[in-house]
Amino acid sequence: MTQTDQSGQNTIWLTQDAYDKLQAELEHLEGPRRAEIVAEISAARDEGDLKENGGYHAAREEQGKNEARILQLKDMLRRAEVGETPPDDGVVEPGMVVTYKFEGDDDDEAESFLLGAREIDPEGLTVYSPQSPLGQAINGRSKGETVSYEVNGKPQTVIILDAKPYAG
Repeated sequence: MTQTDQSGQNTIWLTQDAYDKLQAELEHLEGPRRAEIVAEISAARDEGDLKENGGYHAAREEQGKNEARILQLKDMLRRAEVGETPPDDGVVEPGMVVTYKFEGDDDDEAESFLLGAREIDPEGLTVYSPQSPLGQAINGRSKGETVSYEVNGKPQTVIILDAKPYAG
């Protein structure tokens, strides 16, 4: 389940593989990528007038994006709960692949998604965060339950058909 740390921020459930990928991305952005951007800025600065230097401004913008992603990754990794796959008990929680349908739909219109951090990025599977409207509504609920929630002021009702641990 989603837990709240002492600062009031939600922990993020990640597989070990997803955690390792995010850690590798952070190391790349802090090391080689940061050095490349500094070199681009330096080269553009050497060209002269900075007011009309498109290369300089583009490199500075890239630097801002890089630094923002570094902060985002550090925050996610700090809040990450790397762990075991949740138990196969039919209870919806982060790390579960949830199959649901909208009330009134046929079973063949059922959809599945992973409840977890979008950074997990499983092949061919949509990811909803536990903080999304659907994620909040079904987190902690069980297979077979009917759950109502609102999206943009409109009521939605879904039936949880299944909840299985993600095996990616």
